[in-house]
Amino acid sequence: MDDFSAAPTTRSQCAALDAADPLAGFRERFVLPKGVIYLDGNSLGALPSNAAARMQEVVEREWGQGLIRSWNEAGWYDLPRGLGDRIAPLIGAQPGETVVCDSTSVNLFKVLTAAVRLRPGRTVVVSELGSFPTDLYVTEGVSGLPGGGERRLIGRDGADLESLLDDQVAVVLLSHVDYRTGRLHDMAAVTEQVHRHGALMIWDLCHSVGALPVHLGECDADFAVGCTYKYLNGGPGSPAFLYAAARHHESASHPLTGWFGHAAPFAFEPDYAPAAGAGRFLVGTPPLLSLAALQASLDVWDEVDLEALRAKSLALTGLFIRLAQNLGLDVVTPLDPAVRGSQVSLRHPDGYAVVQALIERGVIGDFRAPDIMRFGFTPLYLSYCDVWDAAEIIGDVLATESWREERFSVRGAVT
Repeated sequence: MDDFSAAPTTRSQCAALDAADPLAGFRERFVLPKGVIYLDGNSLGALPSNAAARMQEVVEREWGQGLIRSWNEAGWYDLPRGLGDRIAPLIGAQPGETVVCDSTSVNLFKVLTAAVRLRPGRTVVVSELGSFPTDLYVTEGVSGLPGGGERRLIGRDGADLESLLDDQVAVVLLSHVDYRTGRLHDMAAVTEQVHRHGALMIWDLCHSVGALPVHLGECDADFAVGCTYKYLNGGPGSPAFLYAAARHHESASHPLTGWFGHAAPFAFEPDYAPAAGAGRFLVGTPPLLSLAALQASLDVWDEVDLEALRAKSLALTGLFIRLAQNLGLDVVTPLDPAVRGSQVSLRHPDGYAVVQALIERGVIGDFRAPDIMRFGFTPLYLSYCDVWDAAEIIGDVLATESWREERFSVRGAVT
């Protein structure tokens, strides 16, 4: 359990930590508006400073001048696999096990149906009631397909995972880090538990990739999905990624058999033949402009020491938790660093209005119903002084009750 005894107690101590921070140089690799403390990188990452130039190059030179020749000459065709191989070290995968494509929701559908097909005679899909809604919706959709089976949810149909596992369970889908609370699952232990019951394991990495080291291969995970627009800074709506362990490549299949997942798409054959490796999970033509922005971000990530990233993440979240506790706030996120991701969630009955008041003051977090204020800590561009200053502003907003102004309670479409 973290007693936060090592957390700085003054702003000058925070400044000293910033001066010694081995990751401090990465801050200049991102565009950060003046006067803003950005604590929402767990929802949308900041703009990499080289992204606009890379996208302009694709638009003006590769598309504008190269035209259709750029599928070959600029390497467009190979990007889904190539970018997947660049993400692979961030998730503990081997080359050929990861592709960048589609959205998280679409990729979830593909791996869920593939996993169910790999366990004939088993029809149960297990997930968690508190999972991100798209995970729940997709598991519901897969269970509702012709020949589909039962969906069981931890927290609704049983108190824990073990109580729901039996010889009818085909696959378990869990979020590595809980999107509301920031709680981190023990990937190795849970995967072993699921395999012991003969089922396959899928991990949703949306709130862990780019926030902490992930070890899919070491943990023997079967499949995983994740987005690239949060901690990976790929840009709004940037394509997701999909991981399939090499042992499943020859036997895995899914219903979305599009032409980019064909072994020879430009042979234009009438019957489907899956591509080798994780490439069989590709579907349609990739969005090249979005991939260009992701390329730029991965230029940064190629240089990141993930262990140093994790150490700073825990230090930042630990500091913020201590400061939040000093303000009397209800901390929802685990205090134990071993089970904490890179966000801190606070509970407040008027959380939405408080977050809106903070945003006006330059501290950007977000809100998740019914009462969770979320703050994401992105070690590449967040400083210790940022955390200290954000906590002071939170304290002032609460003490003055400025959040009670009526305008802060007007709900936007996105919270």
